[in-house]
Amino acid sequence: MASIMKANIDLNKIPKDKIYKGKKGNYLPIVITINDELGNYGDSGPIIVEQTKDERDAKVDKVYLGNVKIVWTNGTNVDAAPKEDGQQQSAPRAAVVEDDGLPF
Repeated sequence: MASIMKANIDLNKIPKDKIYKGKKGNYLPIVITINDELGNYGDSGPIIVEQTKDERDAKVDKVYLGNVKIVWTNGTNVDAAPKEDGQQQSAPRAAVVEDDGLPF
């Protein structure tokens, strides 16, 4: 496991016409984006309802459901959002060792 994310979505914003019936239940296709920089509230990126190609081509407004926050990471893919005290939660990164050619 490389990261743990947490998210809140506004259930009132879910467009009912985007929910589809699958073999084991009802589903809503979503897209989660992880940005390079944190948002104003410490979030890592938005959660939106997936758009069709036609919707993207027509520049239809995205339906934002909420935000996602990285709360833990092992440091191999993304940085964790700072905790309330300003520190990040993550596993220590491996030290980079330069090869000096010595056998010890």
